[in-house]
Amino acid sequence: MAPAGTSAESALARGHVTEHGRLGRVGGIRIAGTGSYVPEQIVTNEDLANLGCDSDWIVRRTGIRQRRHAAADEATSDMCFHAANRCMQNAGVTASEVDLVLVATITPDHQTPSTASQLQGRLGIAAPAMDLGVACSGFTYALVTAAQFIAAGNAKNVLIVGADLMTRTVDPDDKKIYPLFGDAAGAVLVTPTPSGSEGGAHNPCDPGPATEGLISYQLGSEGIGGEMLCVPAGGSRQTLTPEAYAAGDQFMKMDGRNVFKWAVRVVDESAKDVLAHAGVAADDIALLILHQANQRIIDSAVAGLGVDPARVFVNLDRYGNTSAASIPLALDEAVQAGRLQRGDLLLMSGFGAGLAWGTLLLRW
Repeated sequence: MAPAGTSAESALARGHVTEHGRLGRVGGIRIAGTGSYVPEQIVTNEDLANLGCDSDWIVRRTGIRQRRHAAADEATSDMCFHAANRCMQNAGVTASEVDLVLVATITPDHQTPSTASQLQGRLGIAAPAMDLGVACSGFTYALVTAAQFIAAGNAKNVLIVGADLMTRTVDPDDKKIYPLFGDAAGAVLVTPTPSGSEGGAHNPCDPGPATEGLISYQLGSEGIGGEMLCVPAGGSRQTLTPEAYAAGDQFMKMDGRNVFKWAVRVVDESAKDVLAHAGVAADDIALLILHQANQRIIDSAVAGLGVDPARVFVNLDRYGNTSAASIPLALDEAVQAGRLQRGDLLLMSGFGAGLAWGTLLLRW
């Protein structure tokens, strides 16, 4: 890990080190169903007092009051299975009708096979399956990927699951990082818009406006800052030797201060880019769902965009940062609460390790 104050961190804190992320649009798709799963064990801030964590400090700095921890015998694919089943039931789709499975995760059951393949086999789906490892923005990347498959005519029902078992990646003795994360899974079923609806499949290369589906999206990466949020050991760069294990390099390391500054900047810029690309005003947004990393980041984005706080969905206080599960978990809860109606505009933004981000404007 690079020490704080490196040129990469300084550049990211000052502003862009790369061009803005790629903007695009894909019409002709919709989310037909949602589902989610959280483990039974609730861990409150008070439960973490033995780490030397102050409950009030955690709430003031992050907004988190509790989180869920997976059972010892639970793996990421188990959480995926429950969320996926609920999603398919809500969408009215059977396993035989799903023709692509995408799992966004950085906590796979194994380095190989992929968690998506394990989920596909367990669900009895006869379809290709693959993982996307883009951490907290993984779900947004997966949704854009699914849209491209559908727009190209190569898929009709795409199952996406964002899931991470983050408590296995953070040091239980780290009182600054450990309280931030929880375990969860969220799923969506993406399909073409119904026959006869406005628009139809929209050519991703067509610069004209899309009135439904992904009206606008932006995916981006500033990899120069990757060392600011990183698990050092366990990959081909640094194997998990006994020495690395003893040093705790199997756990996530985070330069929280500079990651926070980067996140505040990139959420503001990407959301404004997407809205401008779509020709949509902030007042037109029915619901805003941001990656649930920190309440102060959410508050900053809401203030910068001028979005009515009543239109912002937050469940960070109950689940903490669940990485790739964050947005689909919040989306499922919002749908179950009746916060979205067909035709509403939904703005979502994921951001985190990579450093990478994805911001999407979707016609529900």
